[in-house]
Amino acid sequence: MSNLITRGVRTHGDSHAKRFADVRTFTEQLAEPLSAEDQTVQSMADASPTKWHLAHTTWFFETFVLAPHARGYRKFDPVYEYLFNSYYEAVGPRHPRPQRGMITRPGAAEIMAYRRHVSDAMTELLESGNNAIDAVVELGLHHEQQHQELILMDAKHLLSLNPLKPAYRAAIVAAQKSTALAWRDFEGGLCEIGHDGQGFAFDNEGPRHRVWLEPFALASRPVSCAEYLAFIEDGGYQRPEFWLSAGWDCVNQRGWTAPLYWEKHSAGWQVFTLSGVQPLDPSLPVCHVSGFEAAAFAKWAGKRLPREAEWEIAARAGAVDDIGIVWEWTASPYVAYPGYREPDGAIGEYNGKFMANQMVLRGGCSATPEGHMRSTYRNFFPPDGRWMFGGIRLAEDLR
Repeated sequence: MSNLITRGVRTHGDSHAKRFADVRTFTEQLAEPLSAEDQTVQSMADASPTKWHLAHTTWFFETFVLAPHARGYRKFDPVYEYLFNSYYEAVGPRHPRPQRGMITRPGAAEIMAYRRHVSDAMTELLESGNNAIDAVVELGLHHEQQHQELILMDAKHLLSLNPLKPAYRAAIVAAQKSTALAWRDFEGGLCEIGHDGQGFAFDNEGPRHRVWLEPFALASRPVSCAEYLAFIEDGGYQRPEFWLSAGWDCVNQRGWTAPLYWEKHSAGWQVFTLSGVQPLDPSLPVCHVSGFEAAAFAKWAGKRLPREAEWEIAARAGAVDDIGIVWEWTASPYVAYPGYREPDGAIGEYNGKFMANQMVLRGGCSATPEGHMRSTYRNFFPPDGRWMFGGIRLAEDLR
């Protein structure tokens, strides 16, 4: 599935220095449509300013590659270690996440100077042929690609709160429209899931292990806006029988009546997109629903959400369509696989420490860089999160 917003960074056959330059350049291209003011503001505690993303991905390479491996390297500004550390306790104290929007200084121009300083030093180190840094550089590149998607997620949320509803970018290729719904049957049985060790994977994608699956069926495509609209019109947000208790609390406490960015006007439903406000297209996959909304829709439809093992088996077999348009909520909690061990040191804080109170999403979305999606990828968010590009694929048991 070709990506709809971001272009990919191909890795095979490229030198490490070229790959590094490609990823870094593309991150900066994503920031270009945003003003310095846009890049500074934080729209909510879960989001981060674009400027912070630009700095944090730079801090990662400075902290985990240059400082320990580049002889004579001098940090751009030692205080940045405090400002742009995200959650690495082993590295030291950090600025509180909900207050990242208060970092008006350094400004956007200074952050770009910081990026140039680190990128130049990284390029020199990469061209030196130091193979000891390969693994952490690879991790850093995939980490930056994660932040490329976060830049779009967070910028969209920010711009949606502006009363002018400005577009991030006027011309974005439309998402692929939904096809006719079909069901794909799977026998289940004893299966293996998890990364097989070939190519890059985050530590939480392994180890590969066996799971037992009962026979199941998976929808051939994600749920469309038209299908979700039928749920709304049938009183889905007013009927507690479809909702998990915590989800029903969210509906009532937060006033949910539709997916995030949907607004009903006299002329019909409109949706805020990265291209600005657009009429709702009923044929597109529904997006920006929480895990609670996904589960409620599935129950209303007489189905369920897939377990992540079911999703992975189906995706690996090439038996489901339209993967990579929206992240797809699963019914699986984000926990460690059997035999999982966190890597040593600060890098070990990358994934394992978040294995509580979150649900797994699979696939990818229109904002995910090409080359960053694979069948074993385990994205995770709390079930009330809606600003990520989350959608729904239905499953059912076969008896």
